[in-house]
Amino acid sequence: MKGFDPKFKDLPDYIIGITNEIWEGRGIDTLNHYYAPDIPVRSPDGVVIGNQSVIAATRATLEEFPDRQLLAEDVIWSGNEDEGFLSSHRILSTATHVNDGLYGTAQGAKLQYRIIADCAVKNNQIYDEWLIRDQGAIVSQLGVDPKTFAATQIANQGGPEAAARPFRPEHDVAGDYAGTGNDNQWGQRYGSLLQGLLAGDTSELRGEYDRAIQQDLPGGIVAYGWESPESFWSELLSSMPDASFEIHHQIGNDPDLGPGRAALRWSLTGTHSGTGRYGKPTGAPVHVMGLSHAEYGPRGLKREFVLFDDTQVWKQILLHTG
Repeated sequence: MKGFDPKFKDLPDYIIGITNEIWEGRGIDTLNHYYAPDIPVRSPDGVVIGNQSVIAATRATLEEFPDRQLLAEDVIWSGNEDEGFLSSHRILSTATHVNDGLYGTAQGAKLQYRIIADCAVKNNQIYDEWLIRDQGAIVSQLGVDPKTFAATQIANQGGPEAAARPFRPEHDVAGDYAGTGNDNQWGQRYGSLLQGLLAGDTSELRGEYDRAIQQDLPGGIVAYGWESPESFWSELLSSMPDASFEIHHQIGNDPDLGPGRAALRWSLTGTHSGTGRYGKPTGAPVHVMGLSHAEYGPRGLKREFVLFDDTQVWKQILLHTG
């Protein structure tokens, strides 16, 4: 690849290779050249700027979870050597809570959770990133529900007035990546499906999802069959019946040997004015940052991976209610 170290044969090889080098190879200092000095990294927790912030966060995570592994499940991508690439990297992470840290007193609990990282890449360097880890799954495996974790986080950060605010569109910063993905059929098909579902239209659901659909959902939940997407998407939308859904980035990749695949970065913005995933209405303004992957089979969408951070949705609700 033009502009990349010759040891990387293609973009997925680069993304998987540097992830392994940084985390499991403990090559944390390589972030000084694999990540741009002024990179913006957006997550449901907020926005951080610069590779030094990324290095500090990486060190803190490895201190708390020293045996952490990042198992690359897929890299769905768009772009080219001249204009740059966008990689949507899905990871299954395993770790043991060995030391005290962000997640409280160490319990020795063994964890398993997913992350999706959307990274803009050019000339051997990541220069823009959107990252979601399934923090709801992490805290649930530590015996804490996401709402309680959010309340504790607010208290630890000095209370409702002083606590760090979760990501909202008005907090975003202008990055150097302005792409929106590609026009591949699989991304278009998946994007059209979610547009309909999050407008409250379920008429296409059973025609688009394979009856044997497996959904991997926030909180580490795995569910099967048509009833899963019917209940999951409707409960999310029921919490914010006035919400607007927006797709910010859409990729489709044609199969070589495997299934057609799609990756979406999306958001749902509205008011917590209904009863659904987040309980009794509070009137809180809520922004959900979402990343999802889809794999298609001969009878439709066969496996779907959806990530957002329940702890940061609860944090928005609790900050509103005080």
